[in-house]
Amino acid sequence: MTRERIVSLRNPWFTRSVGITAAIAIVAAVVGFVWLPLQHPGERFKSVWDAICSAAGLVRNAAPGTQIVRADYPTTRVEIDPQMLSGASAESIGRGATLALRCTMCHGARGLSQADTPNLAGQYPVAIYKELLDFKTGARVSAIMAPLVADLSDADMRDLAAYYAYLPRVTSSGAAAGEAPPIVTSGAPLRSIAPCGACHGEVDSKASAAWLEGQPAVYLRTQLEAFASGARRNDIGEQMRNVARGMTAAEIDAASEFYARAQ
Repeated sequence: MTRERIVSLRNPWFTRSVGITAAIAIVAAVVGFVWLPLQHPGERFKSVWDAICSAAGLVRNAAPGTQIVRADYPTTRVEIDPQMLSGASAESIGRGATLALRCTMCHGARGLSQADTPNLAGQYPVAIYKELLDFKTGARVSAIMAPLVADLSDADMRDLAAYYAYLPRVTSSGAAAGEAPPIVTSGAPLRSIAPCGACHGEVDSKASAAWLEGQPAVYLRTQLEAFASGARRNDIGEQMRNVARGMTAAEIDAASEFYARAQ
């Protein structure tokens, strides 16, 4: 007695099941990528392909005559490249050390602050360069930093970034960081808050995201509150503002204290 193979075009049950599954998939794709986008109020697509691209989340160019809403305040102009400022020369670091003499009152002689301002020693060079350029263009507002960066050239800012990145980071004072709070490790998915470590992690840090370990708690708390209120707005794509707005005061305190102890 022979048994017919199940997976065979000769098996009518197999061919019917495959046909029904394919039909369901096609109908679902048509509904999700064509019919539903076309039914969305206020959307006017030039073609079916335009509707499919929209449903797939692809960026579409604005139609001619479409009013584009732009921010009424200066925004960051820095185009981030993960490899930018890597491999700084000794000459660049030396020039940066000379330029950094004007920074010592607030950021310390070796980039370690005693005034609740950021510790710059060992900071990622891209993060330093971005903030300096934002201070210069007005994307980040500071009555103290603005006059100090006003006469810096692009080369000067790159040299400063190279120098501070060259310095050793803050050393441990012996205080244990303790267990990281949930907002740092897991975020708050129900509130669309990504974990802090997703961008500021030691291994998988995002380009332009600053090194936070060992920064003064007062500074970290102040910056998170500034992002939440909109007083600081030089984050790319409002990423930090969107995160900080959803954080509670307790979560801001917990994250600030944790990173201040983590060295």
